[in-house]
Amino acid sequence: MLATTTLQDGAVSVIDYRCRIDPADRPFVEVHGRSSVSYVRKGTFGYRARGAAFELVAGSTLVGRAGDEYVCTHDHHRCGDECLSFHLAPEVVETIGDRPDVWRSGGLPPLPELMVLGELAQAAAEGRSDVGLDEVGLWLAARLVDVVSGRRRRAGEARARDRRRAVEAALWLDAHSHEPIDLERAAREAGLGAFHFLRLFANVLGVTPHQYVVRSRLRHAARLLAESDRAITDVAYDVGFGDLSNFVRTFHRAAGVSPRRFREAARGERRLVQERLG
Repeated sequence: MLATTTLQDGAVSVIDYRCRIDPADRPFVEVHGRSSVSYVRKGTFGYRARGAAFELVAGSTLVGRAGDEYVCTHDHHRCGDECLSFHLAPEVVETIGDRPDVWRSGGLPPLPELMVLGELAQAAAEGRSDVGLDEVGLWLAARLVDVVSGRRRRAGEARARDRRRAVEAALWLDAHSHEPIDLERAAREAGLGAFHFLRLFANVLGVTPHQYVVRSRLRHAARLLAESDRAITDVAYDVGFGDLSNFVRTFHRAAGVSPRRFREAARGERRLVQERLG
């Protein structure tokens, strides 16, 4: 079993599991340290917990309850399996809904409502989306609660105090967008739990906190590219991107051109501007 911790903070930890256990290998008992939601992106395996047995395939969701013992089996497939697993802090579970029927559901078949978020999470993990990986994990967990309990969450009208909180948070995020910022830190600055902050911010401003940070960085980068001669690598790091290739890929996805071509357009390459307008 290869387990890579992709993200770790107080509210949500994300682990990428890649299992290569053979059907001949003997299964063993494990314990869920935290309640978790795991998206099966490849392969198949069995899951046994509390006397119930589930067969999980690509697109399935595994639901773990903190403190429960479980066994994973690999009786039918020799190519292994891969999961993207979100481990939730107890206060997050309590906020989203600590319902026994949800967190004891074990394994769920491929459900469209969960699969789309699972694939979005995978895209975020691979840097192909500007949504934060911790944000998708909270969405996935909240959607799981809705689906299993048969209820649908409604976003109510934000109160004036909540709107002010969201706007103040946006101002703080913009001012600190060049720094490493995760959902936990932003929520703490706003004086809220991670899930409440994510829901409030997205409801009021129409984007998630992480999306807002990425777009603030892109805005600052565009200005530096247009107005200065600083090297593109320096621009990327100065605005908060920790990786040059991620900056180039994200900027190209947003602007339709590379940072270098954007700089050329800003300096009078009319042909490039006409091509983009066309």
